[in-house]
Amino acid sequence: MVWGLLCALLSAVAYGVASVMQAVAAKASPDSGAGVDPRLLLRVLRQWKFVLGLGFDVLGFVAQIAALHVLPLFVVQAAQAASLAVTAVAARVFGVRLGAREWTAVGVVCAGLALLGGSAESEGSTQVGLGFRLVLAGAVVVLGLAGVAAGRASRRVRTPALGLVAGLCFGIVAISGRVMPSLAPLDLLTDPALYIVAVAGGLAMLFYATALQRGSVTTSTAMMVLGETVLPSLIGIVLLGDRTRPGFALVAVAGFVLAVTAALALARFGEPAPIEPQQEAASH
Repeated sequence: MVWGLLCALLSAVAYGVASVMQAVAAKASPDSGAGVDPRLLLRVLRQWKFVLGLGFDVLGFVAQIAALHVLPLFVVQAAQAASLAVTAVAARVFGVRLGAREWTAVGVVCAGLALLGGSAESEGSTQVGLGFRLVLAGAVVVLGLAGVAAGRASRRVRTPALGLVAGLCFGIVAISGRVMPSLAPLDLLTDPALYIVAVAGGLAMLFYATALQRGSVTTSTAMMVLGETVLPSLIGIVLLGDRTRPGFALVAVAGFVLAVTAALALARFGEPAPIEPQQEAASH
């Protein structure tokens, strides 16, 4: 249990730092026009900040998968939402100042995670069949089509829709990681869940990068947090046997609500753009 909580927190730290660096890279990349352009990933991969952020994403993903094998989805996914607290702190490196309310929100996120950690029942990976994996694969196809449609929607709809679809894709990554029975290389290569993770993760990165580039990072990140926490957590409880310790259900609900709500309040710190003029002025 302790090992799982440490992995979940490590994942949150890694994802939080990555989001700041990737937001900077996405905003600096030229816009190619309407729609979702896969070449956006190629452009941002030429920027060292995005590549370094991708490295933190890989670290976060490995830690997340390790946590998912001993903790319920609702704990691990709330920790992913709490990565926004890490983003808020990491944003100080880029010159963003946090006020008393923001630091209070960071404290509330930590308190919510503490409640979740204390209420969770230790879990193993629930065995599910090929049918469940095929449903996940079908969901990835549907989300891919939804993301393309969202990219062509009006500006008012596009940003929140892309953020939500990206979050749901990240949720598919978490669910797929949860049902992997083994992390041994040979077992992974023969498990369809691994390939679902790869495709869903790639789509999530593309849609989120597009949302960051063309719209408000506040809106994009908030909708992503909702997509990657609420639905996967419900699926874990309803279909995968996740549960709390006896008598701790209300504590878990309170912790989840506190962590996610406070994380959403911090979503605007995924936007490091306001410091760019200061940086440019300092360079002249």
